[in-house]
Amino acid sequence: MNANQHRPQTTRSARRQPALDRGVATARQLKASGVTAAGMVERCRPGGPWQELLPQVYLLRRGTPSSAERVQAALLYAGRDPGAHGPVGGGREALVTGLAALALHRFSSVPPLSALPVIDVLVPYQRRLRDASGVSIRRVREVPRPQDVEGVPCVSVARALADAVGELDDADTVRRLLTEAVRRGHCDPASVLRELSAAEGLLDLPHVAAALPALHAEGRTMAEQRLYLMVRGHQLPDPVWNVDLRLPGGPPLGGVDAYWPEHAVAVAIDVHTGSSGAGTAGAGTDDPAWSHHARQRERLEALGITVVYMTPAKLRDRLEQQATVVRTALAASTDQTPAAYVVVTPR
Repeated sequence: MNANQHRPQTTRSARRQPALDRGVATARQLKASGVTAAGMVERCRPGGPWQELLPQVYLLRRGTPSSAERVQAALLYAGRDPGAHGPVGGGREALVTGLAALALHRFSSVPPLSALPVIDVLVPYQRRLRDASGVSIRRVREVPRPQDVEGVPCVSVARALADAVGELDDADTVRRLLTEAVRRGHCDPASVLRELSAAEGLLDLPHVAAALPALHAEGRTMAEQRLYLMVRGHQLPDPVWNVDLRLPGGPPLGGVDAYWPEHAVAVAIDVHTGSSGAGTAGAGTDDPAWSHHARQRERLEALGITVVYMTPAKLRDRLEQQATVVRTALAASTDQTPAAYVVVTPR
């Protein structure tokens, strides 16, 4: 008996079967699995077992596609294979953005994915794609780094917000989206503002501009809570909270969020730095927030008061490091020249 007769038989169709098990597949993937173009047409006829969801993208069953199948189909149409965690071919990429990305992040202020009529997808500018039924294509010069959300490649929450609010016209809805992003710890106000600023004209839209004060207020509230937890959780001495400083009989020196009078150390939360490059390399004195903090620091430090500025992002992501910075400043105060006397009043 020929030894080859004992080997399991692997047919060409069996080797190419995986695409047929996906639930959603492109025409290219189906052809690689042995399905001819005529076979696809036949299967998609009325009463057939398949349906064409998008041009050259097929749902391999009848009935309404699930939310996951809609997202998978949108990415396949845009040139990315989410199941393979990479582009279908040619190095192309595609990422879910806008309200669909926020829905995947389970935003309570966004309808569920099943209720969204359109899925927004970012693709490289070179991709010559048009919008299709239920898919909006956004061509961009540079596709941002993807974030994996429930197995789906998405843009960051801050970028998704910027892409979403530009399509809205209601200030209350925009306000809810921005504040939920900060409240739930997805991002800080500065990162949201960077993305909003990067989109030309977006900050000038009335419904977007009207929501910005709420964004800053939410960012400050969350940062204040984390600062309080930092002091308590890392067993720092109790400061006086939310006070204004001034020289006796003199002008105000500015407000700080925490102050240790015995050590002349202050902490101030900066919710604006980073929104337009302030606080980063290349920040200039023409930035109002940067200039304000620089002047306040100069005034206080000239009086012997050490000022530690903290951004909401640092308080969210590097709380232990920030506690160490404050503890070091408190310890160093004993070796410094005593600070000038200042009047401390509640804000």
